[in-house]
Amino acid sequence: MSGGNDTLARLAAVIEARRAGDPDKSYVARLAAKGLDAILKKVGEEATEVVMAAKDGDAARLTAEVADLWFHSMIALAQFGLKPADVLAELERREGQSGLEEFALRKANQREQEGG
Repeated sequence: MSGGNDTLARLAAVIEARRAGDPDKSYVARLAAKGLDAILKKVGEEATEVVMAAKDGDAARLTAEVADLWFHSMIALAQFGLKPADVLAELERREGQSGLEEFALRKANQREQEGG
């Protein structure tokens, strides 16, 4: 898996380098210049395309669409100064915990933060 982590780290570095670049020469710079709403719209569009590819049973298209979703999600992360390593750390934190346990803990923490 370290190869995947390396790929994500390299891609994050490219995204970070291009965010402040020339919007006429870089897709990442153009999207970043449009702001968070434009980035989130793109994440939503890509998530929908993932669902459609999966529903169609098209494995190759699903792989490509998930790659697009991850890429645009990484642009969103970069807007908040976050990197793939932050997401991987969160996944590692959850490792060994059942999904139901993790969900219950999140709900309890949310209730606590809301004061109730």
